[in-house]
Amino acid sequence: MGGGFDLRVEPWIPVRLRTGELARVGLREVFTRAHEIEDLEVPVPPAAAGLLRILAPIAARIATDGGERFDDPDVAEDIDDWLDLRERVLKAGRFDPQAVDAYFGREDLAGRFDLFDPERPFLQDPRLRAECVDAKGAPNPSGVNKLVMGRPTGVNGAVLFGHFTDTAPVPVPAAEAAWHLIAQLYYGPSGQCTPRRITEYRTGSSDAGPLRKSVSYFPWAPDLFTTLVLAVPSPQDVAGWETPDACPWEEELNAPLAPVPPLTWPGRTLTGRFRHAVLLVPSEDGRTVTDAYLTWSTHEPPHRVRDPYQILDRRKDGDFQPREADGARALWRDLDSLLLKDSRHDARRPPVLEHLPRRLLPLLRVRAYGFDQDGQQKDSVWFRATSPPILQWKEENDPQMAYHVKRCHTAAEKTGERLDFAARIAWKIATDTSVDLSPKARIKLDARKPGPWAAAALTRYWPAAETKFWQLTEPGHVEDQAGKPFLDAALTALDEAIGPANRADIRVARARHRARGLLLALLQPSATH
Repeated sequence: MGGGFDLRVEPWIPVRLRTGELARVGLREVFTRAHEIEDLEVPVPPAAAGLLRILAPIAARIATDGGERFDDPDVAEDIDDWLDLRERVLKAGRFDPQAVDAYFGREDLAGRFDLFDPERPFLQDPRLRAECVDAKGAPNPSGVNKLVMGRPTGVNGAVLFGHFTDTAPVPVPAAEAAWHLIAQLYYGPSGQCTPRRITEYRTGSSDAGPLRKSVSYFPWAPDLFTTLVLAVPSPQDVAGWETPDACPWEEELNAPLAPVPPLTWPGRTLTGRFRHAVLLVPSEDGRTVTDAYLTWSTHEPPHRVRDPYQILDRRKDGDFQPREADGARALWRDLDSLLLKDSRHDARRPPVLEHLPRRLLPLLRVRAYGFDQDGQQKDSVWFRATSPPILQWKEENDPQMAYHVKRCHTAAEKTGERLDFAARIAWKIATDTSVDLSPKARIKLDARKPGPWAAAALTRYWPAAETKFWQLTEPGHVEDQAGKPFLDAALTALDEAIGPANRADIRVARARHRARGLLLALLQPSATH
């Protein structure tokens, strides 16, 4: 067994200080210096989203005032008492260093923040050494490439972020391995995995991680201390605050074949929904990870719980599901879902955005972390985005602005849909000689042959639409008609996508004319309100 890697003190979390300097800190320092830190700089967004869910319950354990603790169920009984305590914690301006030391120095947590502890490595299951074996009883690890998101695995794995192969795996620095450990637990795939044998029960299939293919939204303050305090979800917005709570490193290992423990606030809700089990294999000096086991942790049905950092969208059947991450969708297109009350919209905003201190709203931005994936094995792209200070526009604080944002977004989306349709029509007219070009002729589109103009037009349209959107939110533009700026952007995008046509290109000229006519129909008031 290699040397230890104590996450309390090892510099594994990249941050940017309020002075502008970049640094790396351990868990203890991230809390003692949270008021000096401006931002997290973890370069793997799914790891950052998971890390915040780990830091939030620790913040709840540490944040105190006058002997009252932030995660005390007695305080949580009354939301006003809890919010009052939060306000007193925020006004203190920093975490109490003694409270930080007391938590990370607890005897019952000895070794549990060590990435390579032989008995209880952080967020890992040491039983996998004996349970992930082949038919002859030899160790059957998954490979370090399986741990690192973005590396190819298997014989035909795609090369995405570097030339790595299973025949010549490259060790991972321990700090980076911690990021990918967290990312795997929250966003890991479903389907085939390294088999795990428990008694006579052996299977090699896992369920998807609790955040797979999702996007998370956090209120983002000018300093990490405020961000972490606000990241602690209200006890009234999640289940199980009356029941004693624990995070994985605070309790014994769960039995894989036993029922899943009840979800409690805030620890198990944020850190207790994993569907994967992981064990890292360190180098002799404990500075790198040379191999890893990744398998299933449970096949018991998961408890249904509202994640406090996700938007829920209404499905056709009337139920709600988390908004899926889309690497091509910019954050501004989600703003109305973050600002409007649930009852006024077909989306439910993240509970963590409720009950925010009014005095801080002008300073608060929104940070989004997303991972565009399918439900099983395919990973496309991850992203991080931060809005300007827009939470002052919440409907409860500024209803006029909240609904103006909704009108602007609705106009932009409708224009984008019409642009997509118009560009497809244009391609059909320009390339299919059997199309009737009379003004009133109906043109049937083939979804399998959209042509290149639609994608090219939308690629140009959405960045221009974002510029128009932020212009419309500037003072003096709140009463402006939302539709025309987006229509102008769409017409420009369409022209650029189709390109110039000479006199001989009569079908292209007619196609452009017909497509522009379809877009100009957006000038009708009913299309922009």
